[in-house]
Amino acid sequence: MAAARRREIGCVLVWTFDRFARSTRHLLAALEEFDHLGVRFVSVQDQIGTDSPMGRAMFTIIGAMAELESPLISERVTAGMRAAEARGRHLGRPRTPPRVIKEIEALARSTDLSVRQIHRQITGRASRGIVGEITKRTRAAPRPAL
Repeated sequence: MAAARRREIGCVLVWTFDRFARSTRHLLAALEEFDHLGVRFVSVQDQIGTDSPMGRAMFTIIGAMAELESPLISERVTAGMRAAEARGRHLGRPRTPPRVIKEIEALARSTDLSVRQIHRQITGRASRGIVGEITKRTRAAPRPAL
């Protein structure tokens, strides 16, 4: 867009226009600005250009369909994840082994090491986020009286 505004280019060529803009509003605003600047916009895959009224109409229609596609994909993914959970499948990262959790808890309880230092001690066996959660939980828990 900056190059178009500086009038360094005369045509924007994209493989498929839905990779250029995720929303119809963004696409139309960009096309309007390109038109104002005298810059052509051409989509190779869709074989559509903005140099004709029919091409502009097709961009609008295809843009609306591309915008609709994103929430549909999201809905399908969510439905698939729910179905997998209903079948008892574990989603997300693998669970942290109990022995690693115990090691993190021991380090958090017995040392003043930072989360980053504890993470370094257990290299590759748990993410930094998990180490942080366990450390925070362990250090916040009341300590038994001696």
